[in-house]
Amino acid sequence: MQVKVSSRHGHVTPQDEAILVEKGGKLLRFLDKVSEVRITVDLQHLEEVMVEINVSAEHCPEFVSSDKAKTVVTAFDSAMHKMEQQLRKQKEKMTGHKVPGHKHNHGHSDVG
Repeated sequence: MQVKVSSRHGHVTPQDEAILVEKGGKLLRFLDKVSEVRITVDLQHLEEVMVEINVSAEHCPEFVSSDKAKTVVTAFDSAMHKMEQQLRKQKEKMTGHKVPGHKHNHGHSDVG
């Protein structure tokens, strides 16, 4: 899986880029079929930085999330939270059950 960081209207600091790449790589634990994570940082308005995350996964539509904040990392963390929710929802669809599930089946018995 590749994590790519790009920027518009400015440059992301090497420190911020390293943080984004490391955190972006963690999306794989939500959905194993992730093939690419693209993170775009828009620095046009320095008082409110926008970060967009695009995730490509096998046999799935593209996932997109974004948010704005005063710093690159804060905006990324917020967009990342939204992305994690989307990936969890997709995984539930693919596996056919919700995570976390109930360990009992509400009074129905398989014994027979």
